[in-house]
Amino acid sequence: MSLIPSFFGNRRSNNVFDPFSLDLWDPLKDFPVSTRSPETSAFVDARIDWRETPEAHVFKADVPGLKKEEVKVEVEDDRVLQISGERNVEKEDKNDTWHRLERSSGKFMRRFRLPENVKMDQVKASMENGVLTVTVPKMEVKKPDVKAIDISG
Repeated sequence: MSLIPSFFGNRRSNNVFDPFSLDLWDPLKDFPVSTRSPETSAFVDARIDWRETPEAHVFKADVPGLKKEEVKVEVEDDRVLQISGERNVEKEDKNDTWHRLERSSGKFMRRFRLPENVKMDQVKASMENGVLTVTVPKMEVKKPDVKAIDISG
């Protein structure tokens, strides 16, 4: 293996020390620090984007193939947003011959601690084309009243 990066060859190397590698090394990838239980491990990697706009925090979760009845959105008093769901395994017919089984099934759960400036009682959720959108409005930031003080002299 060459220590000199190749600019024209295979750039998809898994070499941790190659600064030009396109693959990012995740040192915690296999580290067992998680609130995941064994039953959530199969479908746990529901991809979720969290974006903040001036008006709200917006979460978009990819949950392809799930119905809205199979997804749950909950908020806890201490400003925790929890998105969870379950994809069931397709029922087998004894006459079927499976050639490939790649679609994951099982439970998933993701939790997010929200900042203090949110209106937890006005959270809205909608689902369209396999994308769950959760909108958490933000409180208006009250600007401090400024009073000019005359300077005597």
